[in-house]
Amino acid sequence: MRVVVKFGGTSVADGDRINRAADSIAAAVEAGHEVAVVVSAMGSTTDTLIDEMKFDASEEDRAEIVSMGERTSVRMLKGALEARGIDASFLEPGRADWPIITDEYGEVDVEETRGRAEQCAARMRDGVVPVITGFLAQDHDGTITTLGRGGSDTTAVMLGNYMDADEVVIVTDVEGVMTGDPDVVEGARNVGEITVDELRNLSFRGAEVVAPSALAYKTDGLTVRVVHYQHDDLLAGGTSISGEFQNLIDLHERELVCLTAAGRAVRNQPGILATLSSALGEEGINIQTVSSGMDSITFYVDADNAERAEALMHEEVVADETLSSITREEEIAVVRVTGNDVQSQTDAIQQVLAPLAEERIYLYDVVTSATSVAVFVPWEDREETLDCLQGVL
Repeated sequence: MRVVVKFGGTSVADGDRINRAADSIAAAVEAGHEVAVVVSAMGSTTDTLIDEMKFDASEEDRAEIVSMGERTSVRMLKGALEARGIDASFLEPGRADWPIITDEYGEVDVEETRGRAEQCAARMRDGVVPVITGFLAQDHDGTITTLGRGGSDTTAVMLGNYMDADEVVIVTDVEGVMTGDPDVVEGARNVGEITVDELRNLSFRGAEVVAPSALAYKTDGLTVRVVHYQHDDLLAGGTSISGEFQNLIDLHERELVCLTAAGRAVRNQPGILATLSSALGEEGINIQTVSSGMDSITFYVDADNAERAEALMHEEVVADETLSSITREEEIAVVRVTGNDVQSQTDAIQQVLAPLAEERIYLYDVVTSATSVAVFVPWEDREETLDCLQGVL
């Protein structure tokens, strides 16, 4: 099996942890696996280097300086592997065999990087363990560039993809993906498997497990796992991330209605949303989407459930003095644009809305998440909306 293993900063924070990492790599190699290693800077080295730049550094100088953390890590780990009889070599920007190349826009040159990654994989077949600096890249002129926040994760999954690896293992200081933050909630436990879509949404909203930019490179056939650095077996345990993130434009096939409950400052009234959604849920009515304003909450449900849903919500409106009235609007369609880079594209919502404005398509609502934009339009305009949004993002 071909494996790319990424060790985060805490996993190689000192000599003892570097030795531990080397032991786990050596065990995998001795078991007959091809292994490539991506390494972050030791501990908080990168933060320290950044904090100590008490001057206005150019982008080129800044990248050179912060690269020293990863450059040190690969030499340390390569030396630890050699001490265990493992044939290893370190790769960093500036070397002829460096794999990750960016273009003049700072984006990864996919064709060049893929070709170099394949050459690296060929060396792995010969028994060499490449130890690669994470986070860093190099442009065609030889200038050091970086892959941004979470860049070491991105390095690992990208190379796993381009090397045709079987698995990428992210070694970090957490027990994989947890049901909640163990520092905040009691009884948090490890999630054995999670989809890439679920994890990307969690990552964009604060879960520091795998960088969202890295998951863009995950394919359906490439397994990604997250394990704790104290879990010495690289090939078992932790959380497995399944699936492949895809860019999709999806038209919900059934007509929707929107039910809006109005009340004074309902957003500041605890329990209102729970009361209304529970009333629908207890009767088996699925809620497609919820949106809210300061003085209203809107539920989108399938038109088949319209009358029953309105009656149930009306009962709650009458029973709760905070709420004043409920109204229903019919013949609504929803089109969802799910994109790999929605969160990172500052104009993502504009890209979705602009073509609809040009065609004078009325918008009932726009609901966004970390990875999608949903537009609610008249049912009669659904096909035109779908056509307008082809190719956005």
